[in-house]
Amino acid sequence: MVRTEISLFLKNVPGELGRLTSLLSKEGINIDALTIQDASSYVQELFKARGKSLKRIASIASYHSMRKDSAEFALIRLLVNHTDKAIDFLSKNDYLFDIMPVIAIELENRPGTLAEVATKFGKEGININYVYGSVSSPDAKCLFVFCPEDIELAAKIFN
Repeated sequence: MVRTEISLFLKNVPGELGRLTSLLSKEGINIDALTIQDASSYVQELFKARGKSLKRIASIASYHSMRKDSAEFALIRLLVNHTDKAIDFLSKNDYLFDIMPVIAIELENRPGTLAEVATKFGKEGININYVYGSVSSPDAKCLFVFCPEDIELAAKIFN
């Protein structure tokens, strides 16, 4: 199913994630899925992509400065139960964020299930930009979040 992922930057310091999640909790917003990475790796990937397309928007010195500064932040990607409410809340509280459609799939927790889904993406010619997922117990289903390059085609295949 297509869902809206929220990507936001937080200072990479102790307590920031606790503060954000506490604020979301107070608003009645539950987090269904979450992944965190050092923002510098994200920024480096952007630089590589821009380098391949030759569409630079800043000088090389600016890119190096941005890469250095980005290490002070973490990139948080999350799915929540009340997306519109979360977006409104983040906007009102001056968080820097973006939204993106992703494919969220509940999978059986057994060997080969993820392989079947990933193979299906490949057979349809859909590249996966990133994926994250988790399971709460051996008997529960897994929730995996896929960010495909072609969301429309992926939605047709996986809905």
